[in-house]
Order: sequence, then structure tokens, then C-alpha cells
Amino acid sequence: MPRQVFLYDPPDRFVAGTVGLPGRRTFFLQASTAGRVTSVALEKTQVAALAERIDELLDEVVRRTGGNAPVPAVAPADVADTAPLDAPVEEEFRVGTMALAWDGEEQRMIVEAQALVELDADSEEDLAEAEERLLQDEENGPPMLRVRLTGAQARAFAKRALDVVNAGRPPCPLCSLPLDPEGHVCPRQNGYRRGV
Repeated sequence: MPRQVFLYDPPDRFVAGTVGLPGRRTFFLQASTAGRVTSVALEKTQVAALAERIDELLDEVVRRTGGNAPVPAVAPADVADTAPLDAPVEEEFRVGTMALAWDGEEQRMIVEAQALVELDADSEEDLAEAEERLLQDEENGPPMLRVRLTGAQARAFAKRALDVVNAGRPPCPLCSLPLDPEGHVCPRQNGYRRGV
């Protein structure tokens, strides 16, 4: 079956968001343009890693160009997006592999999120080879979301994504594990259940 690529070049909107209550949230990347919306599910750690890497890559672009690239140092307030995800949120696929790149000619950040695929292999070497073949297969690979962003859009995405990740349950002041609404069994209190 041919690979399905959800291409947004550029998107009207590209955001990270959640559905559900803290502690039971499902994280999504959502791209939209001209009435077309694509939502892909991923883990909280993937959202955090993506946001951090985007900021790092943009900082490197600024450093290497001597500040001449159209990349703001911080997310501009005029492109900030605090609106909820566009409803209905329908998962196209669950993200397995993500990639980032900077297109120096077009001055754009490229974000790719590829569907999770289970591979069978006898050894780590065979698994690595199978993963590489899958990633390079433009014709028959798994579904992929590909988004091209300006520097300002990428900074705004990274800021919102980190805000979404940090909006979960507050940490316990003693052990830093998330506090549950029902209470918290803190390992630093020898299992004593603290109320919130």
C-alpha cells in the first residue's frame, strides 16, 4: 500500500494539545489548513522532546547564521495559540518516529511524525537495518505527518507544547512524582498517603 503523507506547507495552525483530565490525558499533534485537519497521537515524553529539540535546532540556526535567519529568539506574542484542539479530534495514527530538519534555502523548519510500526528481527543489527529501510521507503512506508513551519511558527509551537506538557498534575514537594487527585503514596514518607 502506498505511503500516506499528510503534508502541511505551511499550516494555518500546528499545535500540541491534549484530550482528557490530568493523569489520563492523551497527547496529540494537530495540523490544519483550509478546513483540513490531521491529528496524530503521541506520548507526553515525545511532545516534550520535540519541543526541546525544536528550540535547540532554532538556537543553532541563529548561531550558525550569525542572527541573520528569520528566527525569533523567543516565541512572538502575535503568533501565540492558546485555543483548544479543533474538534472532533480523530487520531490518524500513533507516532513512533519523529524527525526535524532546517531547510536553509526556504528558511523553514520541517517536522515529520511517522506512524508507529512493529518490526520483527532476530538481532539488534537486523532491527536497525529494518528500521532504516522503513524510514527510507518513500513509496511504501508507514503514514507520515510532514509540516513545514516558519521560525516564528516553530518557536510558538515549542512554547505551547512545553506549556501543555507542564499543565499536568502538580509534583509532590518531597519526591517530585505527580500528585493524584485521590491522594499520593509518597516513597519519601514510607508509603503514607498524603491528601492533595
